[in-house]
Amino acid sequence: MSGLIRLEGVRQIYSGRTVLDIDHMKIEPGEIIGLTGPNGAGKSVLLRLLAFLEAPAHGTVLFRGKPVPVTPNPVHRQVTLMVQEPYLLKRSVFANVAYGLRVRGDSDIPDKVHDALLKVGLPPEIFAGRHWFELSGGETQRVALAARLVLKPKMLLMDEPTASLDRDSANLISQAALDARNNDGTSLVIASHDIPWLNAISTRTFHVERGKMANTIS
Repeated sequence: MSGLIRLEGVRQIYSGRTVLDIDHMKIEPGEIIGLTGPNGAGKSVLLRLLAFLEAPAHGTVLFRGKPVPVTPNPVHRQVTLMVQEPYLLKRSVFANVAYGLRVRGDSDIPDKVHDALLKVGLPPEIFAGRHWFELSGGETQRVALAARLVLKPKMLLMDEPTASLDRDSANLISQAALDARNNDGTSLVIASHDIPWLNAISTRTFHVERGKMANTIS
């Protein structure tokens, strides 16, 4: 079986330096992969490759057994990355969450946005009309997550999703991501320094060190 995403002989090189070197990695539908390791170890590079935001210098990243170009492609709508400090459009919360649905030509957009905001603990009647600059850091993270969950992606990639957040926001983001996996079958790949949390929720947890998958944490 090819899995949802498979990496074969992948190396990424920046300015002549190898920053990621993975012989083989396969992620199955509905799996939760945890990534730990020091800053600069290669976790964020791996997430960008998995999101098809950049191509590896060597090797192949496959989605359902087929290569995916970095240029716009329908697969990009099925795989989404949430970075540690997400960028919001300079628009309302509703417009931010609805953006991807409009691009894709979906129907029932108000209902879908309503449901997505509820999933991340933001009452739509309070937050839908707010502007991006009226949000706290935790609220911004949750809006960014709602904008991704509303698309029901096949894979959700998260880079330090709960770092520097208050406990309530961190818990809501964690639960919303798990609900996407449990209810929609979304695969999750989460980079975090919170090793106990990753071990508790992940089907597999990898330690990334100097660009390599150094070991599997049980």
